Amino acid sequence: MRTPAAPDRSRYRVLVVEDDDTIGRHLETGLCSNGYTPTWSRTGTGALTESAQTQYDVLLLDLGLPDMDGLDIARTLRARLPDLLIIILTARTDDIDVIAGLDAGADDYLVKPFSLTVLLARLRAHLRRWAIAVPPQQQPIRLGDLVLNVTARRCTLHDREVELRPKEFELLAVLARHAGEAVSREVLMAEVWDENWFGSTKTLDVTMAGLRRRLADAADASPIPAALPRVSTLRGHGYRLEPHTVPPT
Repeated sequence: MRTPAAPDRSRYRVLVVEDDDTIGRHLETGLCSNGYTPTWSRTGTGALTESAQTQYDVLLLDLGLPDMDGLDIARTLRARLPDLLIIILTARTDDIDVIAGLDAGADDYLVKPFSLTVLLARLRAHLRRWAIAVPPQQQPIRLGDLVLNVTARRCTLHDREVELRPKEFELLAVLARHAGEAVSREVLMAEVWDENWFGSTKTLDVTMAGLRRRLADAADASPIPAALPRVSTLRGHGYRLEPHTVPPT
């Protein structure tokens, strides 16, 4: 059954990187029939060439490619295209493999064999969240020396840009709106991903680790001591952002 089309879905260009002919053809046909514009590449080299020539919105990435590891592609394209939605398609089910994929820059993953219906639902959920407009009157949030401008999607520390991945930025924005409050894992998954999320909450843990690392790196690179917010882990519940952190002396 064809999934009801979302507005302007055809504007989303999807790069499918899959060496299995059956899966690749199935994805290409399914995406096309649901209003997306797919391009299918059977190799990692071809995918890198395609991504350099065409601006894609989504990458569906198999990890077991004949010429290179999919994790290397994820890292390369995440560095080159920070706003690219990356969904890994993998037969690897161990936690360490899933975490490695997310840490390499993926936003989501599906374990083979997977349902096309589930994949399309994941795509809709991610793209719907990316398309939500931020109210223009929203004021920047100051957290110590860190300034979060949600409207412009900018994070700065002493006027120096802090480079955050899309989900890291959204996670920080949700915590910032509830600074000083306990925010449950369920609320964070619903706000940053989707209330109908199908995947493991390991995605949240990996994204949080990346956010903490990037904030720490920004503080280390600052020419003057910086007062940064601290994210506290609330075991068995979620997280709390402590907005007033004293800068190191």
